[in-house]
Amino acid sequence: MGCNHDCSSCSQSCGSEQDLHEPLNQYSSVKHVIGVVSGKGGVGKSMVTAQLAVTLNRMGKHTAILDADITGPSIPKAFGIHERAKGSDLGILPAVTETGIELMSINLLLKEETDPVVWRSPMIVGTVKQFWTDVIWNDVDYMFVDMPPGTGDIPLTVFQSLPLDGIIVVASPQELVGMIVEKAVKMAEMMHIPLLGIVENMSYYVCPDCGKRHSVFGNSHIDEIAAKYNTRVLAKVPIDSELAAKTDAGQIESCECSYFEEAAAFLTQASGNL
Repeated sequence: MGCNHDCSSCSQSCGSEQDLHEPLNQYSSVKHVIGVVSGKGGVGKSMVTAQLAVTLNRMGKHTAILDADITGPSIPKAFGIHERAKGSDLGILPAVTETGIELMSINLLLKEETDPVVWRSPMIVGTVKQFWTDVIWNDVDYMFVDMPPGTGDIPLTVFQSLPLDGIIVVASPQELVGMIVEKAVKMAEMMHIPLLGIVENMSYYVCPDCGKRHSVFGNSHIDEIAAKYNTRVLAKVPIDSELAAKTDAGQIESCECSYFEEAAAFLTQASGNL
């Protein structure tokens, strides 16, 4: 009762310091696992997850996405994947995109991809764990875990059950979002998960006529938040109608935007310390 998951401040012998990580499927190989989180919905977390995987894949790294947003999955649609996942006696086989990115999402297991997932928390949590333990991930360099927004059961499950190298927090410029971002950052601190950086989505809009930047959602505070938590801003992504259209059309891999190149470079350079 009242556990804040910070074992360093606790005198109880409850076993919380034990390794709670779920075992990876024996036929899988995953080198680095990075969680992508947000304090609230609607900030483009899944788009950022997908673009990070696409960008690193273009750099020659084998990437994968574990879609942990069980009740609101969007990763398969962004990549134009609609068929159901297959399996064998050895485990579940992830879907593979046109450029070789591996995916696993609840939408790949449903009879119809528009069927709602009306499950209680224990079943949702169990499914996320099975995406790690039962799926055969083939020699993955970087796996990105797309988590639902907030600080509830699924983020907590991922933080405790998967060997995360760190998290990336996605935000938008509104001042209210800044407060919610800090909640996600503080949760990571409580769980002793490294904060790799922050991505600000919908940061600005470039007028196609005059080329001037407009702060549609107000002035950004992301640099101040990053400085407060001694982390970096990995990217400031503008409102891009082409990226949005290609994501909706399932063609996110064909978008040639370079918004995440610096973030991908940082992740590859930091890999030795993760």
